[in-house]
Amino acid sequence: MAFSGNYMCTSFKVELMKAVHNFTTGTGDTFKLAMYDNNASFTAATTAYTATNEVAASGTYAAGGGALTNVTPTSTGTTAFTDFADLSFTSATITAYGAMIYNDSAAGNPSVCILDFGGAKTSTSGTFTIIFPTADATSAIIRIA
Repeated sequence: MAFSGNYMCTSFKVELMKAVHNFTTGTGDTFKLAMYDNNASFTAATTAYTATNEVAASGTYAAGGGALTNVTPTSTGTTAFTDFADLSFTSATITAYGAMIYNDSAAGNPSVCILDFGGAKTSTSGTFTIIFPTADATSAIIRIA
């Protein structure tokens, strides 16, 4: 299996310090989620979106993936976090092993994180839904403690 874990990309951490990414709801950057087959090979060293080994367009899933709806960044205690609304692709026949969240607004489409689905996830002429965890300091998809 090519996916071997979930990673916050190292380049993303550096780009935060350079103000490359804006997660503000409504006025921030556009982030997308692209899904990949089992031939994709990503690690924390992944730096940008690639179409290589992306799942084929089907139903409402198109090349480049789907736009995410940001949840405005906030904090609890010493942990800052942001999250996204769940994302669905309808009438889709997809088998995906993982995904990449990336910034579609920034030059070069820099990667944010890699998500390992833990095996094949499939929809057949149906709805493929990405369910994000609770937006809080212990579960949000992007957390800085």
